Order: sequence, then C-alpha cells, then structure tokens
Amino acid sequence: MNKSVLASVAVVAIVAIAGGAWFMNQSPANAQTTDPEVSSEASQFDVVEMIQGNPDASVQVLEYASYTCPHCASFHANQYQQIKENYIDTDLIGFTYREVYFDQPGLWASMVARCGGEMRFFGISNLLYENQQDWARAGDGAAIAAALRNIGKVAGLSDEELDVCMTDADQAQNLMGWYRSNADADNVEGTPTFFINGEKYSNMNYEDFAAVIDEKLAEAN
Repeated sequence: MNKSVLASVAVVAIVAIAGGAWFMNQSPANAQTTDPEVSSEASQFDVVEMIQGNPDASVQVLEYASYTCPHCASFHANQYQQIKENYIDTDLIGFTYREVYFDQPGLWASMVARCGGEMRFFGISNLLYENQQDWARAGDGAAIAAALRNIGKVAGLSDEELDVCMTDADQAQNLMGWYRSNADADNVEGTPTFFINGEKYSNMNYEDFAAVIDEKLAEAN
C-alpha cells in the first residue's frame, strides 16, 4: 500500500452513528494541517502503545500495519499466529502493534479496535483482519461504519461504547498525528513493516522471521 494516499489529509473522517449522521472528511484544501514541529515526536500524542508478550524481553518486535492491507491480513492469519504461540505467549519477546492509516476505513477500524481498551485490542484486531474482505469492501462510508460496528458488537462492545468511540474527533486527530510522526520517524512506506530490536525488515515467511528472532535472542544471551 502507498503512503501517499493520506499525505495531504490531517483531519480524518469521523463516524457519527447517533442519529444516522455521517460526517465525511474535510477536503485537502480545507483540512487542518499538523504542525511539523508539533508532530515531530509521537510521544506528544495521547495514544496508548499496544503491546503483547514481555515488554522487558531482550528482543522487541514492532509491527506497522494497516487494517485494510491484504498482506497484513495474511500475516496475521499465518506468521503472526505462530510467532504468538512460540515467542509472544512464552514471553520470549515483546510485540508492539502500531496502526498505519493509508485510508479512512483503516482509521475507523483502529478507533473500533481501541474502543475495547488494551485487554480487547488484539482480539478485535484479529476479528478485523479475519473479516477484512467483508467490512473494508462493504460499499460507501456508512456501510463500512455499520460493518465495523457489527465487529465491535461481536467483540462485546455496547452501542453506547461504540457511539462514543466512533465519534471521538480528538482521538481521531491524536491517532493521525501519532501515525504520521511514527511513520516519518521510521520511514514507513508500506505495510506490513517490522522492526526487530530496531532493525527494519519487510514481510517474511515464518521460518525467516523465527530465524531473525532466534538470532537476536542468542545475541542477547
């Protein structure tokens, strides 16, 4: 996927479920822009890092991914499941997931995933990837929002919780600024992109991924 899709848009579309309203994104000409000096450090944005496994492990894996990216969905259906079983659940590594917003539905999906808090985030993320073909191609914005809302409800979120999360303009702006700061700092131009102990990698099969992790673990011992 190409990073340039949202390069000129800093304020993203917000889903307003209550009353059936749908507020589409401001045009690039009218959109608010993020001050480069303000967005230079992602830590300035009030966004929780989503981490699995052992945050103090000697090997830390960071994934940049988009919920609308087919390659990311494939990774999470395959390599990720093995990495989780063999390295994350055994606390051998820490695994941080950072969302990338190449399009509006990707941001909306992130807002739903984060609506469940840290405890539900990865479970909702799995649902989003498993059902990507359905919600991401549901049609217009309202249809995509409705499909995302259904995923949130399957995950146990209430209508009230979803109303609040999906209309949170401050959260949307925080997420967009956070994403752009991270992506610029790490030169993320496609998804999925990985960093293993700070070293950048593109998508890999499980065997190659495990070999890199094992090498890093051996170096740390």
